[in-house]
Amino acid sequence: MGQQADHRKMRDMMDRILVGGDIPVTLRRSARARRMTLRVARAGGEVVLTLPSRTSLSDGRAFAESRAEWLRRTRAEMPALQLAEHGALLPVEGRLRRITPAGTRRVELTDEALLVPQARPAGVVVEAWLKHLAQARLVAACDRHAAALGRGFRALALRDTRSRWGSCTHDGRLMFSWRLAMAPPEVLDYVAAHEVAHLAHMDHSPAFWAATGRLMPDYARHRAWLRRHGHELLAWRFRL
Repeated sequence: MGQQADHRKMRDMMDRILVGGDIPVTLRRSARARRMTLRVARAGGEVVLTLPSRTSLSDGRAFAESRAEWLRRTRAEMPALQLAEHGALLPVEGRLRRITPAGTRRVELTDEALLVPQARPAGVVVEAWLKHLAQARLVAACDRHAAALGRGFRALALRDTRSRWGSCTHDGRLMFSWRLAMAPPEVLDYVAAHEVAHLAHMDHSPAFWAATGRLMPDYARHRAWLRRHGHELLAWRFRL
């Protein structure tokens, strides 16, 4: 048991390096990678260095060190992690609401507050409520856009994804981040239109963007909002 624990500890140490003296970087090997890449998570600032299978650790370390100042600057610009707890101002459909304990049996939304049962853990309750809200809003939006496009979808699922807000498979299965319930309604609607347009065009060709534009003529504005503010939604944590 002790030897196994020591082996895991050594492996974990080898999977992480310090760059610039103070920046922890997680190392990942990928047989599909053709070049070294550095990625900074949009929430929390975790840094991941992906290396092709045959790239040496010393080359990977040198690559990361050469970008230490960029990493430090990018991490500094990331929003601080936010905990969904009593008193926190949480965005709900694009508007800040204060999470407030109340003598209610279920979550209630007002103009200024998100009322949660006071005897239950706020984060867990709010996360579940946001998922239900996202499901309802996205099903309605996708039904509407699919009818306009003349294409049906097979299923709709929610995930807590970090790299994409939605996706569409070749067999018509749609997936969305439930955190879209925190974004303005028109932004959620844009992501729904975007993924539904993939039912007709499984790429990002001019034909795809033309289809998206027919479903939502002003989509560029909402796409820009997501690019500017999406990382703020990812910064929220709902449990310790």
